[in-house]
Amino acid sequence: MQRLAMIAWVTRAVAPVVHAIDRRLLAWTGDRLSLTTPLTGLPVLRITTTGARTGLPRTHPLTALRDGEGYALIASNFGRRVFPAWYHNLRAHPFAQVHGDSMAGRYAARPASAEEYESLWARAVALSPGYAAYARRAAPRTVPIFVLTPVTDG
Repeated sequence: MQRLAMIAWVTRAVAPVVHAIDRRLLAWTGDRLSLTTPLTGLPVLRITTTGARTGLPRTHPLTALRDGEGYALIASNFGRRVFPAWYHNLRAHPFAQVHGDSMAGRYAARPASAEEYESLWARAVALSPGYAAYARRAAPRTVPIFVLTPVTDG
């Protein structure tokens, strides 16, 4: 299934539909079920950011890599040549709420350092070779990675 998802026309046709289904399915099931995970093996979480222009909460179903006590988010946007909306949101307001995982909570977001990027990118491509295909299609845009670290109160 992951190989099929790497084909550009399949991604263009299917990604928006699956994304919309995941958004509703995760909300309805208390973040326990998504369509993406059984189809591709990729973990999906809901991430709430603050809109870059509106300041309103925006919730997105995203694949996320666990990274120690936090997460890494890959801004591949399915290989499109533009950044995903959540990328702009995190650049403007570098905090996010993670839903539906044992590590749910509030996180600070920052771009991965060069060293972190190499390691996280290798992990992402190992998890799903589709990321490498997305990076080729997105060129010359570099696919950013955000690192989310937990925010502790107090």
